[in-house]
Amino acid sequence: MTNPGEADVQRIGLGSQGLTVSRQGLGCMGMSEFYGAPDDAESTATIHRALDLGVDFFDTSDIYGPFTNEVLVGRALAGRRDEAVIATKFGILRDPGDPQRRGVSGRPDYVRQACDASLQRLGVDHIDLYYQHRVDPETPIEETVGAMSELVSAGKVRFLGLSEAAPATIRRAHATHPISALQTEYSLWSRDPEAEILPTVRELGIGFVPYSPLGRGFLTGAVRSVDGLAPDDYRRFSPRFAGDNLEANIGIVERIDALATAKGVTPAQIALAWVHAQGDDLAPIPGTKRRTYLEQNVAALAVELTADDLAQLGGLGAARGERYADMSALNR
Repeated sequence: MTNPGEADVQRIGLGSQGLTVSRQGLGCMGMSEFYGAPDDAESTATIHRALDLGVDFFDTSDIYGPFTNEVLVGRALAGRRDEAVIATKFGILRDPGDPQRRGVSGRPDYVRQACDASLQRLGVDHIDLYYQHRVDPETPIEETVGAMSELVSAGKVRFLGLSEAAPATIRRAHATHPISALQTEYSLWSRDPEAEILPTVRELGIGFVPYSPLGRGFLTGAVRSVDGLAPDDYRRFSPRFAGDNLEANIGIVERIDALATAKGVTPAQIALAWVHAQGDDLAPIPGTKRRTYLEQNVAALAVELTADDLAQLGGLGAARGERYADMSALNR
């Protein structure tokens, strides 16, 4: 199995405005919610270990927790802020009294309010990369991005990003203020961005940040049933983990596992190496709250896939089931 060393992780540019990040980042969402009970001490140690390994790109959002993940990330990075690129998001509204209630807002006044609140929770004077988490269909994207650009002018934000936006929206946003990164789900079982999203961002010189590159843990081979998951684990309610969909999708994992065994690496490392092989303008952000998995994920950067390997993986086919139970907020 490939083991991580202490060598520096390659850095890449996202967009054409000067943002540089480690070739692979760390998604911090699961440290606070969605995937079982939090462990702040281990999560903090994982963030510190990421920095030691050369991973400097940390992804969070105001809604994770809700509202607690930014605090965790900010505290963990407090003594090493200059080593980190902090990305956070606004735009999804959650009710602390009823976390299942969701809304979306891109109103300019809300953009400014959300940024100030995130700065306070993170304990920083600027955010490196600020994403609109979901597009608000009731607010023209020009108004939302216009307000975001004011944050750049004020020194509160360095670079701007979008998450789960459609090509036409990306173009309109980029014409209002340069967008440095577009984030959406992309992995061996989520290939949709290849049709329009990736060509669009590459044409415009926008970096691409794949989230859930391990298929919410499914592509690691560790999840063959939802029975062992926590009662509130997100995957219990995901269409891809349900009934016949899950059974069909296990076939994808079995083929990844076979290649991993042949190469002496883990299925997760194969899945991440495939994402990295899709271009040097991608910075995936696999999420974990444990140092062991972080180290394995970073080691994927050293996994080499041959042309035959890539052809085999590319032919695995699409996952069965939608990515979310409610797809209405995506790609607007």
